[in-house]
Amino acid sequence: MSVPPYLHFTQIGDPVLRQIAEEVPPESIGTVEIDQIVDRMVKVLRHYDCVGVAAPQVGVPLRIIVMEFREGKQEQFKPEIYAERKMSTLPLAVFINPELEITSSAVNKHPEGCMSVRGYSAQVERYERVRIKGIGKLGTPSEMELEGWNARIAQHEVDHLNGKIYVDRMDVSTFNCLSWQQINAAEGRSAIWFHK
Repeated sequence: MSVPPYLHFTQIGDPVLRQIAEEVPPESIGTVEIDQIVDRMVKVLRHYDCVGVAAPQVGVPLRIIVMEFREGKQEQFKPEIYAERKMSTLPLAVFINPELEITSSAVNKHPEGCMSVRGYSAQVERYERVRIKGIGKLGTPSEMELEGWNARIAQHEVDHLNGKIYVDRMDVSTFNCLSWQQINAAEGRSAIWFHK
């Protein structure tokens, strides 16, 4: 049987996603065990070509997040969507025991998905600007100011550390299956893939 940290994303229903993740004890920071968890998280993030992962999503109930909006992701969006959602590149950022501070009361509402709720999305309201502080790993500064889509990523990942999933915050009427058209075209013979 496989044990965490997994090389896949845990899915909604797994109790680890509803736990409040534990702080990484100061004496554990810099240990081989924590470094291996961080390395696994970066590997999973890049393998699935996503923008964020929290340790509970690989089965580890610790307060660690990884975020990255790589240069090449811009090509996956129409220019008008990239601009409207205020997307921008974000170099690899790894935080242990992150603290999130809202720095603007302005909010925006955009479609959001989650690798732990595969195949679905919904509109979610998030704050426009945040500051994130913590123990930076892999060259990450210990504090970052984020806005637009990158602020959304940080809020989404920190939610995971508090046992929250975007479905808890979504506009319920906008929840949808991303492949509904393919499913209809295939007369129901279609699947949502959980591996890559």
